[in-house]
Amino acid sequence: MQGSHAWRGDGAVFDEDNLVSHAGLVPLMELAEQAGLSRLLDEHVRFGCERVKSGAANSTPKLTSIIAGMACGADGIDDRCFIDIDSLLRPVYGHAKQGASFGHTKIAGKTILRRGLSPLAVTISTETAAPVVAGVRLRAGRAGSSRGAASMVTEAINTAIAAGAQASDILVRGDSAYCAGKIVTAVVKAGAMFSFAIARNPAVDAAIASIHDEQYQPVRYPGAVVDPDTGQLISDAHGAEVEFTAFAGTRHEITGRLVVRRVLDANIQDPLFPVWRYHPFFTNNTEPVAEADITPAGTLTDTARYTVARGATLRTNLINIPARLARPQRRPMLHLPAHWPRAHAWLAFWKYCNPVLCLVGECQENGVTRYW
Repeated sequence: MQGSHAWRGDGAVFDEDNLVSHAGLVPLMELAEQAGLSRLLDEHVRFGCERVKSGAANSTPKLTSIIAGMACGADGIDDRCFIDIDSLLRPVYGHAKQGASFGHTKIAGKTILRRGLSPLAVTISTETAAPVVAGVRLRAGRAGSSRGAASMVTEAINTAIAAGAQASDILVRGDSAYCAGKIVTAVVKAGAMFSFAIARNPAVDAAIASIHDEQYQPVRYPGAVVDPDTGQLISDAHGAEVEFTAFAGTRHEITGRLVVRRVLDANIQDPLFPVWRYHPFFTNNTEPVAEADITPAGTLTDTARYTVARGATLRTNLINIPARLARPQRRPMLHLPAHWPRAHAWLAFWKYCNPVLCLVGECQENGVTRYW
């Protein structure tokens, strides 16, 4: 998508289903041009040396492209890094589809066999950057979820380190299918941290039973409130921890923290005798219990918060927006998602950058709300 189009204020419409990503770069880079980005790069940036001589040619548009990529989150990893691993089942219906096989999946709580592709996928993300796929392996549907996971996790950790992350700042996460000795050993050997849900068994149940009620502390989940009289957090979720040795008696034996979250059983409403459901996970993460399994996320609820919103929030709501570029009557037009929740905020940004003939409004057309 070129940044040199002569955009008009009415050149963006939220009505499209077939889209490309990062359409929010159009008003962002237009704002950068109005602020003199290209002029500043021309005046102040010089290449003293380059590995390829042609690399210094036309440096301003190249640097502008790098800045646009950074606005989308393509910066180096110098903060907390998360690696998530999971297996998938994507149904296919053609009998000749290569790589397809029958695998187990759940529909409406029932386990069934379904024909499809069963890849094992690993993603890398940070607190300010969306997940990026680091590796995918196609396996047979009958393969266990953790088969091949140890080597994939090791490769993902090496990829994150090559991108600039420190091994000690990497946290590998997964469900109970990946809380296996071989996988945990691979993570520890690479110098990273792990946080895996762990299946309930007699040893885990005994560790949970050893935690006293007074050790549980309220966890700040969505919906939790602060008592105005005591200042204590009122929440239906509580957390506590106990030392736990996993894979005892094997060569993968390791001691870490068993962090237990308990929540009230919604099926049993008894204020005098509450019934709790316990959700344990095994980790060597050093964060406090209340933060060990919670990743903070920002929100942008109205235009008055633009100046205080986090960079990740602005990137998610204003920049990383899919769109389709069309040129009716040789005039560029962006068609954006028909039900984008931040349409008004994005169009306010668009109006500021393209004030000519800009009218922001909405109408109903064929059951779809259109904004312009």
